[in-house]
Amino acid sequence: MADIETYAEQAKAWLAETPIPENTGTDVSRSFMAVLYDAGYSGISWPAEYGGQGLSTAEERAFQQAARGKALPTGVFGIGLGMCGPTLLSLGTEEQKKRYIKPLLRGEEIWCQLFSEPGAGSDIASLQTRAVLDGDSWVLNGQKVWTTVAQHADYGLIIARTDVDLPKHKGITMFVVDMHAPGVTVRPLRDMTGIAHFNEVFFDDVHIPQDQVVGGVNNGWNAAITTLLHERLSIGMGSAAPDRPTSYKSIAARAQKRGLTEDPAVREKLVDLYIQERALELFNARLAQEVKAGVNPGSRGSVTKLLLAELTLDSAEAAAEIFGEGVAAHSEDDELARYAAALAWAPGMALGGGTNEIVRNAIGERVLGLPREPQVDRDVPFRELKVGTQKKEAGA
Repeated sequence: MADIETYAEQAKAWLAETPIPENTGTDVSRSFMAVLYDAGYSGISWPAEYGGQGLSTAEERAFQQAARGKALPTGVFGIGLGMCGPTLLSLGTEEQKKRYIKPLLRGEEIWCQLFSEPGAGSDIASLQTRAVLDGDSWVLNGQKVWTTVAQHADYGLIIARTDVDLPKHKGITMFVVDMHAPGVTVRPLRDMTGIAHFNEVFFDDVHIPQDQVVGGVNNGWNAAITTLLHERLSIGMGSAAPDRPTSYKSIAARAQKRGLTEDPAVREKLVDLYIQERALELFNARLAQEVKAGVNPGSRGSVTKLLLAELTLDSAEAAAEIFGEGVAAHSEDDELARYAAALAWAPGMALGGGTNEIVRNAIGERVLGLPREPQVDRDVPFRELKVGTQKKEAGA
């Protein structure tokens, strides 16, 4: 424990002495990641043979605690660090690990995840993006949607259908795709405010070398499950910081300052938020202890993602109800404007990484051991199914 405490103090001192850029542009983020890596604070618990620091998750958590309240400009690397990198460490070839892990940790390359399609969201196994082997490479055609940071990404993990004669869960393969390759087109998806949080990506005859398969040909469904488990664990454990705009601490302090805590209804909402935050914090601590002990949390990572999604929605709605019409995007009060932004973003937490309904199914089946929901198309060859927005037979 003493060593961890020393490590935490060293991390706090480094963070206090290191200028944190206010500009969050991509170039600034890349530069800061290099600084973070050179100081030993990127890839803390990742294997040293692939460019990580080779320490334990205890040091990783100690740095995260030390960095709370610091707006580190590393968000553009979140997909790579939380999902793509861990998937490559779990399933990638030795060559893939040596090629991609260190540049990710140093901020030299940005990654995205390409799963969802217009006709395959909650039922990702119905995806229609195709990859056909042609000589020494795969030729990729199709469309992905809701892709975060695709406009900045250098590489992505993509799943595509590689065998239409197999059932839909068995004819899928995961690839590393070069986002700068000829035939890749990224277009922003803007919401009603004009902000583009996501992108749609089109692939037209994109060539992928055979050595960029991840986890084996036609084993993409299992590879995707691995990525989703990392995603849900990363979202749940990495985004519940008490200094976020709609945290209990933030809302309670403002409510008290305005004299609103005398209202029993307000106090009840604050108590509910505190209980939810504390439950999530304790559950995350338990998972972190298990990871430290070498226990894979598996599908229980879905629990922490679900808890965070519900907390995000509830806390944003509580802020709107407590502070009323003042919560508006055009508010001159910066804090109220942040509440408004959180309220607009909150529904996304119930969608990204799997909708709350899908996550509940995963928890029921894989954590609680409940019977799987019947799926009449599970063993039917994909080419015989009519799926997607065009309702055409695959391969026709």
